[in-house]
Amino acid sequence: MAKKLPIGNRVRELREARGPMTQSQLGDAVGVTRQTVAAIEQRRYSPTLETAFRIAREFGVSLEEVFYWEEL
Repeated sequence: MAKKLPIGNRVRELREARGPMTQSQLGDAVGVTRQTVAAIEQRRYSPTLETAFRIAREFGVSLEEVFYWEEL
């Protein structure tokens, strides 16, 4: 199993609250694949800064409301 990264997120929670929004729909909205969204949600991949901002903007929240640092 891959090691979790220290950057945690609320992407899945925000996506499901959206109606729900699928991983594919979010990926299309921010310019990444469904697999990338899944990896971000599972903390196996840290998004680029640009993608992180696009995700936050898609949900209408600040970057800090989506992503946070967590010591492992």
